Amino acid sequence: MDIARHIALIDELCHRPFPAGHGPSDVGAGAPGHFTAVLATSRGLRGGCPAERAVTVEQYEKDRDALHERLAARWGEEGDPLNLQTVLLRTDREEIPEPWAGLSASARVAYLWEAGGTGRWIALAVADRDEADEVRLLAVVTEKAPP
Repeated sequence: MDIARHIALIDELCHRPFPAGHGPSDVGAGAPGHFTAVLATSRGLRGGCPAERAVTVEQYEKDRDALHERLAARWGEEGDPLNLQTVLLRTDREEIPEPWAGLSASARVAYLWEAGGTGRWIALAVADRDEADEVRLLAVVTEKAPP
């Protein structure tokens, strides 16, 4: 993992204009009000060996934690990580805005920061909820505060 490259991308997304519509972008996906950058992906592990998947999840969690350390040094600790399971359960009874609804469907926990002076929130998460899908290390940059 190239921490410096990932942090540079997050910094860029904190200042890049959001797209007018939904769709793929050069970093992963974009939509009005947010970007979801795929920092790493386990292409080819869909429905693969559970042991290999577990190793990949563990590595991506370590990568997420390493990024967390660097970003926390810059923006400080925002408190406990966001429990996305709780957000996912809330989607049954209330309207949860994107990107939070989508992130809660794919990941279990996210580290959060409000990027000072930008009006944007940053979330780091490991998308591993769907066993039939690839594992992804994600950085979400959005103007919407977490629910």
